[in-house]
Amino acid sequence: MRSPLRPREGISATRLRAPGGNQTHSRQHEPVPATIRDWLLADFPESSEDLDYIADPHGGGLVDENGQPVTLETPVTPGGFYFFHRIVPPEERVPFDVTVVHEDEHLLVVDKPHFLASTPNGRFVRECVVTRLRVDRNEPDLVAIHRLDRVTAGLLILSRNPDTRGAYQRLFQDRKVDKTYEALAVLPPDFDPAAFPRECESRIEKDKGTRGVKEVDGPINARSRIEFSHVVGTYEGDPVGRFVLTPHTGKTHQLRVHMLGAGVPILGDPVYPHDLDQDPYDFSHPLRLCAVGLEFRDPLSGEERRFTSGIQLTV
Repeated sequence: MRSPLRPREGISATRLRAPGGNQTHSRQHEPVPATIRDWLLADFPESSEDLDYIADPHGGGLVDENGQPVTLETPVTPGGFYFFHRIVPPEERVPFDVTVVHEDEHLLVVDKPHFLASTPNGRFVRECVVTRLRVDRNEPDLVAIHRLDRVTAGLLILSRNPDTRGAYQRLFQDRKVDKTYEALAVLPPDFDPAAFPRECESRIEKDKGTRGVKEVDGPINARSRIEFSHVVGTYEGDPVGRFVLTPHTGKTHQLRVHMLGAGVPILGDPVYPHDLDQDPYDFSHPLRLCAVGLEFRDPLSGEERRFTSGIQLTV
């Protein structure tokens, strides 16, 4: 459901759904509190000090799904959606810029730098590609139609037009976009170029409460192709190779885990093989992974589209 509230300072309104109604999950059977105040206090007790701000027309601007202002004493609509702007504190700027690669009436294609999140996530709400560009370009309707990890650089596509957004989102959902990545990795003493290219197939799962994922036994859900290109230099005396990566699926950290499994973990990876619990504002060791190519048939025009990143990975 589209929010009736426009983004504020590039940040979309928060959406909550009340219990009850015709929901298909367990909340359908939960008791419905009498008022919005009762509901918010029951579900979000830590927000009690913010309730007056949330309901203030000049603060959070709380509205129902029809855009009608409501108060804390308004009866709850079972299963109803409510929207408001939350308090977002200032954030330290990530000192890297977003570069526009292409723009037309439907799409904005950019090069995302390392360390900048694609979309609002956790501690990074203002400091992400979407929020920055909404503010800098005065385009509140910008929405990323896919994502890159915060520590990965490269091509990111955003939709500029809500009316055509779904057509482009379906390309990614249906895996009709060909993606190419480049990575740098230290080559071990026993590295054998003849072992590449190689097709990697495994099952990847994420344990709750952990940053990393792991390969486990079970039906395959992650597929990647890894090609070795050439030696590009040295890192602390060891040779560094350039690799071309093609993901055939889109599991979290898939390429990073498959490179690790191939014996060549990506240079600068803060999680694999060991989680370094890196300070998110330590910009000294970027992950040498970049989304360098995107290709697809345009769902509107039928033409073949190809975009290439201008980012060059260095040792």
